[in-house]
Parts: sequence; C-alpha cells; structure tokens
Amino acid sequence: MAAGPLFTLAYLLEGASRVDYKPFRHPVSSLTLGRAGWAQTSNFFFAGSLSLIFAVGLWRVGPSRWGALLIGVWAVGLVGAGAFRTDPVSGYPPGTPDQLQRPTRAGALHDLFSLIGFLALTVACFVFALPNSPGWAIYSITSGVLFAATMALASAAFSQHQRWVDLGGLIQRVSLTIGWTWQTLLAVRILNT
Repeated sequence: MAAGPLFTLAYLLEGASRVDYKPFRHPVSSLTLGRAGWAQTSNFFFAGSLSLIFAVGLWRVGPSRWGALLIGVWAVGLVGAGAFRTDPVSGYPPGTPDQLQRPTRAGALHDLFSLIGFLALTVACFVFALPNSPGWAIYSITSGVLFAATMALASAAFSQHQRWVDLGGLIQRVSLTIGWTWQTLLAVRILNT
C-alpha cells in the first residue's frame, strides 16, 4: 500500500527542489540526472522493491497468479528504470537538446524497462477486473484504459510532439497517479478479503 504514495511524495519533493526542473514539462525520470539524481534513482529501487514484495504476497494469497506475475513485471520495470539512467529530454538538464539524435544504451534500457513495466501494470488492471464485483471491474478497466492512454500521450510529449510537449510532465504525473492509486486500492482490497 505504501509504494505509490511514497514514490509520489518523493518525486514531488525532489522536483520542487530543482531550480530548472519544470514538473509540467519534464518527466519524473529526469530527476535521476544531475548531482541529486541518486534520490530519484533510490525512489525507483524502493518503489520497485515494495511492489515486488506486493507481487509475492499476491502470488501467495492467489486471487490471480497472472495478476501477481504482472505486478512483479511492473516492479522489475521500476527497478530497471532506476538501474539505467534516462537520457536528457525536453531541455532538461539545462543546456541539453530537447531530444538526443541517438539514445544512449542506458537511456534505451531505461525506456525499455519503463515501457515493459507500464504495459504490465495496464494488463494487470484488466486481469484483476475479471473475477471481481462489477464496481471493482469497472474501476479496474477504466484505470487500465486511462493509464495506458495518458502514458501514450506523455510519450508523445517527450518525443517532442508540439501539441503536448509543454504538458508531458503533467500528463505523466496524471498517469502515474492513476496507476499507483489502482495498485494501492488493490492492496487495500486484498487486505480486506
């Protein structure tokens, strides 16, 4: 239950402390860059570890083995995103281009782990919707659709799509809030059954 709220609190505080960082424009991952980058890197590792522990718990209580596996993949995606530093994007850190001509190996791996994690959490929303009450099923499906749609918009923004580029960070934060809220409520739901 703590992974999402702690991850969110950490990136909000870290983002607020960076002078040239613009939360509406820049991705959360950009906080791994620079001298204080260790804080967001640790945040990825910590949230990923907590989510992995949650996945093991889900596997043991057994409401859905597939769902537990998908939460585990999401967790590994978070750890991988922390292990490989992202490339500069949207002009952060200052003095870097909006987009690199060629991604670095670490940046490409960061993006790959992130994508795999985002896809796994999206599918987990649908898997955990199946054997449940209509209210939870509707909430899970809606969360999965909105999480995927907002992540796709954020990705377009970080690829410098003119319409979205100045709102990429905000859209990503909306998406992360949707995903983390769903995971937190899933944990509460499992705890109460």
